[in-house]
Amino acid sequence: MIADPDAGLSGAVRPSLRQMPEPSAIEGVKRFVNLHFERLLVVLLVASLLLIHNFIEHKFAFLSFYYLPIITAGFLVGRRMAVWAAVLVVLLVTFVQAMQGLNGHPGIHAEELATLVPWGGFLILTGYAVGVLAEQRKARTEDVRATYLTMLELLTLHVDSADRMRRGHSYRVGERAVSIARLIGLTEAQQEDLRVAGLLHEIGPSDPRLVRVMAETPSRDAHMSSMRSALRLVEEYSHYHEVVSTGTRVDDARISLGAKILAVADAYETLQTPTQTRQAFAPWTALDEIQRGAGTTFATEVVEALRRIASVERIELDPEQRRAAMKMA
Repeated sequence: MIADPDAGLSGAVRPSLRQMPEPSAIEGVKRFVNLHFERLLVVLLVASLLLIHNFIEHKFAFLSFYYLPIITAGFLVGRRMAVWAAVLVVLLVTFVQAMQGLNGHPGIHAEELATLVPWGGFLILTGYAVGVLAEQRKARTEDVRATYLTMLELLTLHVDSADRMRRGHSYRVGERAVSIARLIGLTEAQQEDLRVAGLLHEIGPSDPRLVRVMAETPSRDAHMSSMRSALRLVEEYSHYHEVVSTGTRVDDARISLGAKILAVADAYETLQTPTQTRQAFAPWTALDEIQRGAGTTFATEVVEALRRIASVERIELDPEQRRAAMKMA
């Protein structure tokens, strides 16, 4: 078990212990929706069709309801999923009209076609248009995000350059935290917060260079909001060792999942970095050290995710293990 800040718990220990926010059920629901959005969308569309068909008398009047999930799909997952969802809705509604009738008269006649054709066309067009706009917005956001990350990487590279042995440490912590978060199922926004928190965990939110950067950037900028969210995570992480030192099991502690991921990523990368008093740990040795603290010093769920990632990386690096894995497959 690792018990000192050098072994992965960076940040000064504050004199007072602050209660950290407890992971909520809402966060778990968000993770579930993010992982299964496509399936949930199909279930919602089919369920809404059944409900409208069974409980609504004037069914044609409620066809406009389907614009809401299609617009949501276009905004969240892009034009491809939105268009296919719209096509699915049109086919389902057409099938119901042909078999039982939306107005009590089954079959597809000129009157029904005059309603369904423009409605279906506009529904598909809406999904496509919203998806295109969302993808264009996402592309612009990615460009700005890349600029911010480059700026932060240059800042952390300048900080890390003071210690030759720790050069690139902050970048590796950020990448490691993102890979763990992705495997656990966190949203892209949460992964982004962890990437930035990993880059800034050695600097701290009160560093004058970072304060100057944030002061010169418009407060309404979306990426500044993301950076502030990441800095709140860094601030919480600075208290992580305080909680651990009280003997509280991390699995039961009031610590956010983001801080738990950051702690494991920081410890794993720190153990693989040599210092003046010890040599660098091999990756599997560092993993063994962290696994000894699972549940007490480090969150069990996060350690298990790291173990799975490290196992894949070890097979990729070891030719013999890679050949053995290919034979087993």
